Amino acid sequence: MPDAMSIEYMSIEYFILVGAGALAGGFVAGLAGFGTGITAMGVWLYVLPPTVAATLVVVCSAASQIQTLPKIWHAITPRRVLPFIVPGLIGVPLGTALLAMVDVKTFKIGIGCLLLAYTANALLLGPRPASNWGGRVADSTVGFLGGVLGGLAGLSGPLPTMWASLRGWSKDQRRAVFQAFNLSILMAALLTHTVAGLMTRELGLAVLTALPFTFLGARLGVALYARVSEEKFSKIILTLLGFSGLTLVVMNLTS
Repeated sequence: MPDAMSIEYMSIEYFILVGAGALAGGFVAGLAGFGTGITAMGVWLYVLPPTVAATLVVVCSAASQIQTLPKIWHAITPRRVLPFIVPGLIGVPLGTALLAMVDVKTFKIGIGCLLLAYTANALLLGPRPASNWGGRVADSTVGFLGGVLGGLAGLSGPLPTMWASLRGWSKDQRRAVFQAFNLSILMAALLTHTVAGLMTRELGLAVLTALPFTFLGARLGVALYARVSEEKFSKIILTLLGFSGLTLVVMNLTS
């Protein structure tokens, strides 16, 4: 199996793998509103160093989120999304500060197990009545914890995504919440990556290669999103959460 050291930089294989990862990641993000990283990272690590691949995920995720935002703009209401976004942005630096005190690998395995348990429970028990428990206070708590997880382990999305599903909102309302939240956290992450000096020439070339495929994938994904029913969208979200959990557990147990 090839790796980042065995494939020549800027070779045909490089363009194919970076482009394929970007296309798949863009498609999933266009369809579900998140998922660029879990889809593309495994492909990109064959040809890119981890630091470059991680920053490329942030750039391409933000690009796909911005491109597809007009499709759910009508469902974004400040009253619903701000209780997630504002505490989430506060939580990001706290999560980053916790890096020195927490075993990130073990933490990711724990989050992966939580996602797998949630997905299995939701699929086995089926849809549940909508819950308004906790109101905006609960929403803000989830947003804050999502921000902490984002700063600590790059996992800002799972908690708001699960919580939005429990609220019983429509697919546009759910997507509006976690896409607006993820985009806000991504822009904060992009700023921190820039300050940290991660915007290198190697990253720039990877971005130039990946972005056209990201845009194409996101366009295809959002076109399919418009055609899926509420029930199918819920199953897509559960599948992606389960896949995210499985990926976190397997990658961190085997690394």
